[in-house]
Amino acid sequence: MTETAVTPPSERAVRKATPGEARAPRRSGRRRIALPYLLLLPALLLELLVHLVPMLMGITMSFRELTQFYIRNWSEAPWSGLDNYTVAIDFDAPVGQALLKSFVTTCGFTVLSVGLCWLLGTAAAIFLQEDFRGRGILRTLFLVPYALPVYAAVITWAFMFQRDNGLINHVLHDQLGIGDSPAFWLIGDNSFWALLVVSVWKGWPFAFLTVMAGLQNIPRDMYEAAALDGAGVWKQIRHITLPSLRSVNQVLVLVLFLWTFNDFNTPFVLFGKAAPEAADLISLHIYQSSFQTWNFGTGSAMSVLLLLFLLVVTGVYLLLTTRGRKTSDV
Repeated sequence: MTETAVTPPSERAVRKATPGEARAPRRSGRRRIALPYLLLLPALLLELLVHLVPMLMGITMSFRELTQFYIRNWSEAPWSGLDNYTVAIDFDAPVGQALLKSFVTTCGFTVLSVGLCWLLGTAAAIFLQEDFRGRGILRTLFLVPYALPVYAAVITWAFMFQRDNGLINHVLHDQLGIGDSPAFWLIGDNSFWALLVVSVWKGWPFAFLTVMAGLQNIPRDMYEAAALDGAGVWKQIRHITLPSLRSVNQVLVLVLFLWTFNDFNTPFVLFGKAAPEAADLISLHIYQSSFQTWNFGTGSAMSVLLLLFLLVVTGVYLLLTTRGRKTSDV
C-alpha cells in the first residue's frame, strides 16, 4: 500500500509560478495600458488631419512670399524667410500699426466679454440652485442662445441692430426716447458695443451650464451649517460657493478666453468682410490682410504670431493657476 505524499502548507505558499502563469498577468496588464491609446487613435488621426496638417502648412506659408500669383501652386512661391514677420511687427509701418490696434481692440473686447459671460452665467446658476416653481422653464430659456446656430443668431441680431427698422432703436429711441436720433450700431464707435452684446448673449449660457454643473458637487450641508452660524447669502457665496468652484472657473475662464479671442464667425456675420475700425478684431483683421490684399504670406505670419501669443498666455495661465491651487491646498 503506497502512501500519498502531502506537501506541507509552507511549501505550497512559497511554490514559484510556472513561466506561463507569470507571463499571463503581464500580457493582460500591457493590454489594459494599450487599450486607452487604441481608443484615442481615431481622434488623434482626425486631429492630425483637421488641425495639425493645415497648421504646419500655414507655418510654411508664413516663410514664403505668397501672393495671388502663386495661389495655384503655393509651394513654388519664393522663400522670404522672416520678412513677413518683420512686416507684421513693424509698428511704425501701416501694416504693423493696424495689426497692433486690432490686437489691443481684441484684448479689450475679450476681457469685457469673458468677464460679463462669467458674471451672468455664475449669477444665473446660483439663482437657479434654489427650488421654486418654473425653475425648469427658466433653465431651458437660458440655454436657448447656446443651442441656436451661430449664423442664425448673429443674423437675427444684425437685423435688430438696423438703424431705421431695427428693434433696438425702436425700443431705445422710439419707446424710451433715448438719444436725439436713432443710432448707427453696425458702423462707427457703437459697432464695438453691438459686437460685445452679441458675444455675451451667445456666450454666457455656456458659463451658466458649466457653473450649474459645478454647483451640483457642493454639499447642501455646508450652506445649512453656514446659515445656522448666521452667515448671509453673500457670505455663503464668498466663502463656500466661489472657493468650491475654483477649479471649474479656472477651466471655464480659459475656454471662454480662447473662444472669444479667436472668434471669427460673430464679427464676420455681423459686419461682413470689412469690420468697422472700432470692432476690428484680430481674427477678421487677419482674414482681411490675407484675402483682400492677396498677401497670404503676411496673413500666415500674423496667424502664427497669434498662435504663439495664445500658447504663451495659456501656458502662463495654467502655471499660475496650478501654483495657486497647490498653495491653497497646503
